[in-house]
Amino acid sequence: MTRSLRDLIADGKAHVFDGAMGTQLYAHGVFVNVCYDQLNLTQPTLVRGVHDEYVKAGAEILETNTFGANPMKLSAFGLADDTETVNRRAAEIAREAAASGRAVVVGAIGPLGVRIEPYGPTGRDEAVQLFQRQVKGLVQGGVDGFVLETFSDLDEIRAAIQAVRSVSDLPIIAQMTVGDDGRTVYGTEVETLARALDEAGADVIGLNCSVGPAVMLDAIERVAQVTNRPLSAQPNAGLPRAVGDRKIYLTSPEYMANYAQRLIQAGARFVGGCCGTTPDHIRAMRSRVASLTPGHAVHVTQRAAAGESKAPALVPLADRSKWGAKLASGTFAVSVELQPPKGWKPDAMVAQARTLKGAGVDAVSIPDGARAQSRMSAIASAIVIQRETGVEPLVHYTCRDRNMVGMVSDLLGGAAAGIRNLLIITGDPPRLGPYPDATSVFDIDSIGLTNVVHRMNQGQDPGGNPIGEPTRYVIGVATNPWAAEPDRELKRLYWKVEAGAEFAVTQPVFDVKGLESFIKRAAEFRLPVIAGIWPLLSLRNAEFLANEVPGVYVPEVVLARMRKAQEKGDDAARAEGVTIAREIRDAVRGAVQGMQISAPLGNVEAAVQVLQ
Repeated sequence: MTRSLRDLIADGKAHVFDGAMGTQLYAHGVFVNVCYDQLNLTQPTLVRGVHDEYVKAGAEILETNTFGANPMKLSAFGLADDTETVNRRAAEIAREAAASGRAVVVGAIGPLGVRIEPYGPTGRDEAVQLFQRQVKGLVQGGVDGFVLETFSDLDEIRAAIQAVRSVSDLPIIAQMTVGDDGRTVYGTEVETLARALDEAGADVIGLNCSVGPAVMLDAIERVAQVTNRPLSAQPNAGLPRAVGDRKIYLTSPEYMANYAQRLIQAGARFVGGCCGTTPDHIRAMRSRVASLTPGHAVHVTQRAAAGESKAPALVPLADRSKWGAKLASGTFAVSVELQPPKGWKPDAMVAQARTLKGAGVDAVSIPDGARAQSRMSAIASAIVIQRETGVEPLVHYTCRDRNMVGMVSDLLGGAAAGIRNLLIITGDPPRLGPYPDATSVFDIDSIGLTNVVHRMNQGQDPGGNPIGEPTRYVIGVATNPWAAEPDRELKRLYWKVEAGAEFAVTQPVFDVKGLESFIKRAAEFRLPVIAGIWPLLSLRNAEFLANEVPGVYVPEVVLARMRKAQEKGDDAARAEGVTIAREIRDAVRGAVQGMQISAPLGNVEAAVQVLQ
């Protein structure tokens, strides 16, 4: 009699998954630049052959060849419209291999390949809809259940679970991936993710990928302490080693089998393999665990999960910094933008900061690699300025150059050094700078990083783990009232406010009516707006902003004034630029809560003249 996945979950015995699909396809000559999911349509016999090998090795659960078969990943190959077809055909191929009744088929679903809210631009509802398309195709192909695997983001796997439940009542095996420290890349501990998957209604909770069997055994032992759900484990065949120009997994089938036995004794009900595992590994595992009874997990303790303790109270805005106090009281605030030096000597920058302090500015605003130019670190510059002059810095922080680990480390260090004010921006692409081939990271965008900093202000890291005393950042974001898609810009500003933004700085203002219209539309957000003010230095400077700087709008009337002034010489053009900036300053004062004055090309004197 053909068994179902429900039967395997209910019988209390140990069962064996198959191993890696990609490893086997590569071994059969498929290059890594090929869409492996498309092979379900173009080379079904090859995919069927891999499934057959695993069935012969004793696998009781076959995963469909659909780990990356979601619309986001398939779109890179022009296959998004074929999502349902790819998944349906994959399920049919796996069922053909399992036709003997010795194996059940689960639909494999991996991450979307993009960050979702709160750390990325893809909304949760949108993520659910993307996963639903994959689920529908797998259901049409006749799967017995689903394995959600290699997820590192709890919000994303919850969206995947919701998508499955909205389409089907088939069982769900939910597996996340952790590093050597037993945490996800977001810092979430295994106990926390296990509880979360339990609450989300997963039928089986497990771990897969990233690490070898020894580390996974440690993690499974911890998971068994906090949930009574059946457990699963699919480790890699160790960590890959570089052999020539290839990465080779060297862990032997016998070693994997030994650890499969230990995983089952620790409480796992389902074991198998991930990257690097082959039919030989599964054959050895199957032979070893056939007669084993899973160990009984220790009674679930009530020890508080990481991040579940009562979060420290958020420090009031007025108590975090002088800049924050101005925003909290509704007092007009003024900052001047000061570029860090291109070298390592800060003397000129410090002298300029002293000048600005004497002019009465509330903060010195420090860009972070603007236009992808390499300069002294904004955080390091801020520390020097604050130490040498006492003026409060407003640090721009870009998502372009650092991954999540680097960003959290930077921001913890900045907090320790007394930095209190941030302006979070996504960052200009490297092609704008002198190193156009430099790699962009963009692990998360400005909305996601705003969420991260807001959580740090609540005493937690991105994974919900306590960091001790909360940081005290005043969180600013950028906004563009003249965006080509104004509705989208408003929506992004709304998301930034939802994420924890406490003020917004606009692009340079040359169109007062456009700014006022935008502020009216954004009034419901109740967000203090700081107007960007740019004293033009010349006609060439005005034309550069108008034509070469994304997001800046310079009306023809301003260009005409600069054109006329330039005819009288550079000094006249510079004076006219300051006059225009002062007029804009006076015109917007009643509509905004402050201004950020630029010092173009390091011309601090022009910025001071705008203040006078």
